[in-house]
Amino acid sequence: MSITHNTPDNIPAANEILSSDALAFVEALHEKFADRREELLGKRETARAKAAESGTMDFLPETREVREGDWKVAPAPAALQDRRVEMTGPASPAKMAINALNSGAKVWLADLEDAASPSWANQVDAIANLRDAARGTLGFTSPEGKEYKLREDVPLAVVVMRPRGWHLPEYNITVNGKTGSGSLTDFGLHFFHTAKQLIENGQGPYYYLPKMESYLEARLWNDVFTFAEDYLGIEHGTVRATVLIETIPAAFQMDEILYELRDHASGLNAGRWDYLFSIIKYFRDAGEKFILADRSAVTMTAPLMRAYTDLLVQTCHKRGAFAMGGMAAFIPSRKDEEVNRAAFEKVRNDKTREANDGFDGSWVAHPDLVPVCQEVFDGVLGEKPNQVDHQRPDVDVTAEMLLDVPSAGDQRTEKELNANLYVAIRYVAVWLSGSGAVAIHNLMEDAATAEISRSQIWQQIKNGVVYTDTDNTATRELVSDALDTQLEVLRGEIDQENYEKWFVPAGQLISDMVLREDYPAFLTLSAYDLMEGSK
Repeated sequence: MSITHNTPDNIPAANEILSSDALAFVEALHEKFADRREELLGKRETARAKAAESGTMDFLPETREVREGDWKVAPAPAALQDRRVEMTGPASPAKMAINALNSGAKVWLADLEDAASPSWANQVDAIANLRDAARGTLGFTSPEGKEYKLREDVPLAVVVMRPRGWHLPEYNITVNGKTGSGSLTDFGLHFFHTAKQLIENGQGPYYYLPKMESYLEARLWNDVFTFAEDYLGIEHGTVRATVLIETIPAAFQMDEILYELRDHASGLNAGRWDYLFSIIKYFRDAGEKFILADRSAVTMTAPLMRAYTDLLVQTCHKRGAFAMGGMAAFIPSRKDEEVNRAAFEKVRNDKTREANDGFDGSWVAHPDLVPVCQEVFDGVLGEKPNQVDHQRPDVDVTAEMLLDVPSAGDQRTEKELNANLYVAIRYVAVWLSGSGAVAIHNLMEDAATAEISRSQIWQQIKNGVVYTDTDNTATRELVSDALDTQLEVLRGEIDQENYEKWFVPAGQLISDMVLREDYPAFLTLSAYDLMEGSK
């Protein structure tokens, strides 16, 4: 075999998950698709530079026939007909996986990407947990003796696994002397160990696909699925994929992405924070009209966000696919009922807007939000499993509407600068320590939060933004001082050992991300280099 792996002896289930047969499959995926992956990643920066230079973007003329054609994706399997509430969260540790499966949600987005810290131990454990969940044997006993088991009195959430994006490596896998792909590794191990069992269970290998920037990247995924089905002797079209539309170029290629995946497509999802992060990243040097307002001030009712979500619903339903709404990240507080009341009202209003706009379901980050989301969608759907028949002929979205960044407002505050620094440092510190889903100020934060936070700061320095609450100008000196202040705040909240071990390197990383002249494409790539257990 030309595949090798670097796996410590203390990772439970590693011998089973990294069996010779499983590794042979992962090797085959790399040998067939790794070069195409690298080629497509190379095209990303070329496309970005072209858009930034022109200061605009448009629907692709070469795919007009696809957008205007009369075609639909394959009908959804029974297990994915009703997706009105989707719980999100990491597949490791086992306790979180069990709580998600038991949450009462229709679907669990089992996350090996933005809500996961990709140490090799976490990735292997996640696959083992998903394998055991498919077998119905997943269980966990805490050090205090508390047992966690899969419920038998209600249906468990249907698993839709999210592998890492095309851009992320897996340092612990080497094929023909080259570093492995996080995407191919995550998908390969999960598919090999669960596909046949899931089919036997009346479900199937279902996936959420993140961070894509073109229909050619969707074509690559489709070819991966077809190859994998043939490899294991599974019927073509058994794999189903929902694509997160969380980059600005993907928003201009929704039809094309569904078309490329049409035998395997299940729907599209509105990935809010990453979408805004992508707008900043793509147009970071395209002038003042692309300077985003404070992220806390950019609501889903802003015209550019309405254009994005309306187009997504219209496109999905026209093609017979599901439109999935965005994240409700609120984490209920056991100490502050007033915080809960206000937050639950915001969640309810957000989900009501989505349901009335035609979305077929939406995401929540905590089991306590499942009933809220379900109640809202029950009120719109009734006994119907979805509302794909809710067409949106009223929607006519132009390129200018998708790129109307000024429509989100011009509130840019030093208060938010400090909040962004605090959240980014705190998230990265916990991520480095091995946890990818972090509760900060009653919100479940993931990598997308850190990405948009550091990107906004870089953009503000680049453009010399004048903060609307202080009249101070965003400079490297001002941001550096603010970063030091937030580190001192965190020092007062964290014990000294953990502060030195995780928060100091996190602060150094965020400082480098926001103060350097050039813009790093992904925070997670640099953070992965610092992570214990990544190599």
